[in-house]
Amino acid sequence: MTKRTPKILAAFAAGITAAVMSIGSVQAAPPGELPFGVYDPDGDFASDGEVVIEELFLPWEDVYLQALYDADEYAQERNRSLLVTVEPWTWSRSERNTARYLQQGIENGTYDPNMKAICDILGTLKSPVTLRWAHEMEDKSGQFIWADWNPETYISAYRHMIDLCRASAPNINVMWSPLGYENMDDYYPGDDYADLIGLSVFGLQAWDQYKFGHDQTFDEIFAPRYERAAKYGKPVVVAELGYVGKEPYVKNWENSVRQVKEQYPSLVGVVYFNYPEVYPWPEGFGLPDWRVKNQILK
Repeated sequence: MTKRTPKILAAFAAGITAAVMSIGSVQAAPPGELPFGVYDPDGDFASDGEVVIEELFLPWEDVYLQALYDADEYAQERNRSLLVTVEPWTWSRSERNTARYLQQGIENGTYDPNMKAICDILGTLKSPVTLRWAHEMEDKSGQFIWADWNPETYISAYRHMIDLCRASAPNINVMWSPLGYENMDDYYPGDDYADLIGLSVFGLQAWDQYKFGHDQTFDEIFAPRYERAAKYGKPVVVAELGYVGKEPYVKNWENSVRQVKEQYPSLVGVVYFNYPEVYPWPEGFGLPDWRVKNQILK
């Protein structure tokens, strides 16, 4: 563990005491003791006292950054910490959304003001803040323009952006967040650039049956990814979690994801992605709707 670890764990535990003592709140979180968070644009978890981490996703171009203050106020009212996922592109259709344009812009400093503008605000927020920049970088699906780069190019870009952000927001935590695939080690930026390690875990029953011939469990997917991440000696977080299928499948996952298990001693939290998928799954599996209100299929 680095010397920053106590602060990290405190940030991810923020609000737990208040959450346990809350009365009359709507409970949408799965059962368990692990700190639980959500990306929740629909507000399904707005009054859920079990939630202690609020995740945000934002691009670093064409974005209204003042909304970060609103998110901070929302989190403060609910005793939640903030996990801010910054995607280095624009969500608008643009010729800027290419890997070459992004790499060149980072190398020549074009995007320094974009990152600084975000981090200038992050440094002033009252909530504990964790930054997650350019996640799932080892993915080869084509979803992200910052993924599947030459590892040295990615690491250089990542370190530059983290250095820039820490200059404006020295008290934030930084989450390096691969998917958890076998090649994730190639992209590790070094101990000084990862306070926590985030992983992504999604369970789609129809996909499981098609690709593997059986329903996969949370542990079946997570365990090998955890082993790859835990060797760095950092706290591990499931930074994106989702599961969709028939009721027995969903219940199996629901009763597993927040359990404290001896095989995962470094796991300190899970964050649910409560939103429809935005990039089609391969082989015609479309856009699963991960929202808790729609995750059980008939």
